[in-house]
Amino acid sequence: MARSARKVPRILIIGGGYVGLNTAIQIRKRMGRREAAIVVVDPRPYMTYQPFLPEAAAGSLEPRHVVAPHRRLLRGTTVLTGRLAGLDHAGRKARITPMEGEEYTVSYDHVVLGFGSVARVLPIPGLAEQGIGFQQIEEAIALRNRVLGKMDVADSAWDIEARRRMLTFPFVGGGFAGIEALAEVEDMARAACRDYDSIQPADLRFVLVEMMHRILPEVGDELGGYALEQLRNRKIDIKLGTMLESCEDGHIVTSDGDEFDSDTLVWTAGVKANPVLNHTDLPLDETGRVRALPTLQVCDENQNVVEGAWAAGDCAGVPDLTAEEEGAMCGPTAQHAVRQAQHLGDNLVRLLSDEDLEDYAHRNIGTVASLGLYKGVANIMGYKLRGPLAWFMHRTYHLSAMPTLNRKVRIVLDWTMALLFRREAVALGSLSTPREEFLQAADSEAAKAKAKT
Repeated sequence: MARSARKVPRILIIGGGYVGLNTAIQIRKRMGRREAAIVVVDPRPYMTYQPFLPEAAAGSLEPRHVVAPHRRLLRGTTVLTGRLAGLDHAGRKARITPMEGEEYTVSYDHVVLGFGSVARVLPIPGLAEQGIGFQQIEEAIALRNRVLGKMDVADSAWDIEARRRMLTFPFVGGGFAGIEALAEVEDMARAACRDYDSIQPADLRFVLVEMMHRILPEVGDELGGYALEQLRNRKIDIKLGTMLESCEDGHIVTSDGDEFDSDTLVWTAGVKANPVLNHTDLPLDETGRVRALPTLQVCDENQNVVEGAWAAGDCAGVPDLTAEEEGAMCGPTAQHAVRQAQHLGDNLVRLLSDEDLEDYAHRNIGTVASLGLYKGVANIMGYKLRGPLAWFMHRTYHLSAMPTLNRKVRIVLDWTMALLFRREAVALGSLSTPREEFLQAADSEAAKAKAKT
């Protein structure tokens, strides 16, 4: 009598960012298709390496080079382009909504939650209509096009108030995303002024609104103070201890009593766990993240393992075993997400191979931040760096973390070309409406035909 074939476990990975991509790669390194079936679900067919978004927005990097395509990197893995609509872990089923077509169900044996985070948007009047986020490559390119596009229009405008409105660029949030985006875009915009007849660097107004009384808290008070001083020396208006109160119709009102008009508002004031977690039957903590053990297995409030469920990254509350204070959790950083993903993949393989699981423990080796071309701050293993050396360390670290040799080489080539030639300060905002001119021509012909009848 023939022996029955062993069932191949199906691992469903929700999210194709740092966690999803690296978990799938790590599992596939150790297990073939006959040992484990892997399904990755994400609405985008690529992973965005977010630390490079500011350089993409500033034109130092080609946008395609800061994303990693799923189907090229995840050979031997099923990639589904869609969103999670709901998760019934008790029944081991997930409802998936594709980008087109009807919802369907995927069954699984193990599920890995790697949703990441979403922008923490506050109920501020006008924010939903006026704000631009800064978490995806589409948003970075939209910001670049918006800034350069407004400069193009302002260069031909005679109305002084209209010009001032178009050349004012407020950013809300003084963390890594906000400071790096502000610094890189400001650097690009002021350099681009040499291409405009009627716009001088002094005509540009960049504003940072931060509710705390410091910026870049992750790098420490000394380096944060240095960064603050450098940005103010570049004539950036920095409002600390200040909140955005309203931005209706582009009229910006801040809690310090200042009011001004702007066509652009960049929102980088923090992140929160993806709200789709509320459509699962898995236990969440008080911040809305999935409860997790140091092994990266999902657990309930009594630390009991939820069999077959795993989580890592921004959407998971993972205990930080290296922290001195009791009850500390791993921060929502790319450094933790990548390492947790690799550890999760190894632990899942250990479980399927009947081996003992290991706890995740990673001590932060440092933090780096770019303040524009050749400018930065870095705190590496206690060594505090400033200026070009810190900027070089920022690029070196993130280059090493970028997946695949292909992307690393392309990024280095982009940087090399940027050293030899000036950045191209060209707005391509019309890419978002490619059929506009065609539709105008069609309307014109339709009007002619109607006139003849």
